[in-house]
Amino acid sequence: MVRFMRGPPGSASRAGLRKLADEELVQLVAASDADAFEVVFERHADAAFALAYRMCGRRSVAEDVAQEAFLALWRGARRYDRTRGSVRTWALGIVHNRAVDALRRSSVHERRRAHEEGAEEALEAPERTDVQAIGNATSAELRGALEQLPLEQRRVIELAYFGGFTHVEIASMLDTPVGTVKGRMRLGLQKLRGQLHRWEAVGG
Repeated sequence: MVRFMRGPPGSASRAGLRKLADEELVQLVAASDADAFEVVFERHADAAFALAYRMCGRRSVAEDVAQEAFLALWRGARRYDRTRGSVRTWALGIVHNRAVDALRRSSVHERRRAHEEGAEEALEAPERTDVQAIGNATSAELRGALEQLPLEQRRVIELAYFGGFTHVEIASMLDTPVGTVKGRMRLGLQKLRGQLHRWEAVGG
């Protein structure tokens, strides 16, 4: 479990802060209210750590990822846009991005192959060919191709490919209908495979 040192007292009582909605708390966090931040942390730290641990597979790395994510939340609270999803979805999105960065930094080939197997089991048959194309790419090629995708498509692919999550699990994490997740996965994998094949043709 990740822990943050408590900051100076905020402008409202802790009991009062706990009655506020997440969106209201984030507004206070944006104004540097440390107590409001601590309440946000209390509500979402367990889910953040669970996601980081499932993606990274090591407790120490997951703790670092979760801590980096909440620090980013503290520093970037002004960028939260409630029209794009709940605070939990936003926070887990930050965790997801930090976890992917950690996995990329590790550059462990065997871990990537192991997650490919999990992704293939999680995906439906038409998607597996696309995952095989991903597996044949180098880290640099894959990173470049992923960055060309829309954020929504890249996120579901990374959760399946790096984390081995199923459609249902990804839908729960992102607070998104399963059908939408499947659609984003299908479109993203098709674009990704096409991009990788184009690079292969040029390189060959």
